[in-house]
Parts: sequence; C-alpha cells; structure tokens
Amino acid sequence: MKPDKKDPKLTESVEDYLESVLVLSSQLPHVRSVDVASHLGFSKPSVSHAVKMLAEEGLLEVTPNKFLLLTEKGKEVAQSTYQRHVFFTDMLTSIGVDLDTAQEDACRIEHVISEETFQAIRQFYKNQDKEQTEKSE
Repeated sequence: MKPDKKDPKLTESVEDYLESVLVLSSQLPHVRSVDVASHLGFSKPSVSHAVKMLAEEGLLEVTPNKFLLLTEKGKEVAQSTYQRHVFFTDMLTSIGVDLDTAQEDACRIEHVISEETFQAIRQFYKNQDKEQTEKSE
C-alpha cells in the first residue's frame, strides 16, 4: 500500500504559516498574526487573510485575545513540515552547503517531496549513520 498523498488543500503557503506558528510558539509566550507576518516577511493583511482561512479549515484557532493556536490537525501538519525542514537543513549542511542556502533549499524541498520519498531518504541516512558508527567501534 502506498503512503497517503498530501492533502491538496495543504499548499506550500498553508504549510509555511502553520510551521511558522509552531516555531514561534516555542519562542514566544503567545503568537499573534503580527509575529507571523514579521517571521515570514509577509504583510499584516496577507497574514490576517491566511489566518481566517486556516481557522475556517480547522487548522488554527484564534483566541478572543487574538492569539494563534494550532489545532491538533494544524499541529500535525506543522510538525511534519518542520521535521522535514530540519532534516533537509541538517542533511544539506552536512554535505557542505552553507546554512543560509541549506535553509532556503530545505524550505522548498519540504513542500514538494512525497512522504514515501522523504521516508526513504531519512531511512537511508539513518542506515548510513548506523554503518559509520559500527565502523568506528
């Protein structure tokens, strides 16, 4: 059985917004639209529109104080996207790509790669690490 395809509603932009809320929530006591706008370099009106859409899709909640909270579904998407981002950033820097370029490329790769291919690459690198560890013992 093939792994599930990505939800077609989960565009690169949606994943970036959710990932941004996840990352910011680990850095700030409360995340607001203005924080997301600053983090992503987007205009406040664009983020406000996106937040409304994400809330309608059940990926995000907006509290009465205008704080942004990921729903369980939103958190799953954000964590998956962030996991890919970190993995590809680490992978690219380990082969000599400078950090800024690696982060930019990882951001693009994380959105277009299938789950099947991501898992295969991740497993390949795990096996490589295991082989390196066994050789050094």
